[in-house]
Amino acid sequence: MDKHDTRHTSVDVRDFINATPVSRFQIMISVLCFLIVALDGFDIAIIGFIAPHIRAEWQLSMVSLGPLFSAGLLGLMVGAFCSGPMADRIGRRRVLILSVAWFGATSAGAAFAPNVEWLIALRFLTGLGLGGAMPNAITLTSEFSPERRRGTLLTLMFCGFSLGSALGGVVTAYLVAGVGWRGLLALGGLLPLALVPVLGFTLPESVRFLAIRGGTQTQIAAILARVAPGRVVVGQQYTAVDDRLPSSPVAQLFHRDYRRGTLLLWLAFFMSLLLLYLLINWLPILAQRSGLTLKQASMFAGLLQGGGVLGAIVLGVLIDRFHPYKVVAATYVMGALALASLAFADGALWLALGIFVTGFCVSGSQVCANVIASAYYPTSNRATGVAWALGIGRIGAVAGSFGGAILLAAGWSNGGLFMILAIPAMLAALGILLAGTKHGRAMERQAGGTPAATSLSKI
Repeated sequence: MDKHDTRHTSVDVRDFINATPVSRFQIMISVLCFLIVALDGFDIAIIGFIAPHIRAEWQLSMVSLGPLFSAGLLGLMVGAFCSGPMADRIGRRRVLILSVAWFGATSAGAAFAPNVEWLIALRFLTGLGLGGAMPNAITLTSEFSPERRRGTLLTLMFCGFSLGSALGGVVTAYLVAGVGWRGLLALGGLLPLALVPVLGFTLPESVRFLAIRGGTQTQIAAILARVAPGRVVVGQQYTAVDDRLPSSPVAQLFHRDYRRGTLLLWLAFFMSLLLLYLLINWLPILAQRSGLTLKQASMFAGLLQGGGVLGAIVLGVLIDRFHPYKVVAATYVMGALALASLAFADGALWLALGIFVTGFCVSGSQVCANVIASAYYPTSNRATGVAWALGIGRIGAVAGSFGGAILLAAGWSNGGLFMILAIPAMLAALGILLAGTKHGRAMERQAGGTPAATSLSKI
């Protein structure tokens, strides 16, 4: 094609990214988002690992730990609900960098809390930033990933969250005696603050967002030239299908093509995060009740996130090759069976294996649920769709944190707790499975009756 012809053609940025191999630039974006969610996971999980030390210092009751756990989760919920629509209007990059700076500063400030009331307030403020960081990291990575590799790249990126959470247990086990719980909170704040200038200089805006929100051709071409050096042609126009509906990004969640699927995804996220955060926050104490030392309990609880890392990697490959909704639903069912088996665990080895398998299935499936949500919605409200699903999930997380406190205070045994926790895992499986059925029908209707594809490369 000569230069004259080139100037009169346009290329969809989605097709451009899909047609190119994964480049070092795209890997860099995934690595930066990996670091963000790793710090996110560390900051969220650390409160569960240091809770026994806070309780001992301030002589707190078991029930009083519930508000401490839930304050950060409430902040996560509010942050997610606010950040999604904001990112769909002003950009993923701006909101992401602001969120990282915010949770870094407030986490560092929480290290100086004089009492539990101040600590609860500062954990809420920290949660606002954490709630904005995660969905936008997911969205930005998704929009720079070729769709044929989206599941693998997103789950590898999101492994940062599980690794960060697991690192919280390891760091607590080895450093808390020397620096105390305040030192660990300070560490959780200083690390993201150090990352902010790196993000400012290197993290790009989503080209799909720029293409539908009035970005210049110069901006878009410059970014695409880093995605695929040598493939950007002078004078070529780069566009994207403007899939905005005549309503706000939030209202689009309830459009007839997305409404039922949205509610089903919310059910899955609510139940999955209720289960995960109850385990993340209370597993160290449950392990301690089983006769382990605080150090052993912290290391033991890290198995949950370790299993989640392996589960995310394995399931990420599977959802790129097979029906993603069925893969995730089946894995949630396996997680329910693993949890039920913990009620009969006899000895530390069985308990450790059961927790690792639970992490593989439940935490790994939750990572893949994020991938599904990022593929479910169009560009115009993708950040909102992911953020609001996570926000609804945070409501479940708050319920899990309070529920754990109530059940333990009521005298429930570890075995009874593990049995009842199999129920939300089964409900998460049901929500994902039905959402997949609904999404397939919606895609068929949009395609004029053509049978819808089921892989992530087509949604």
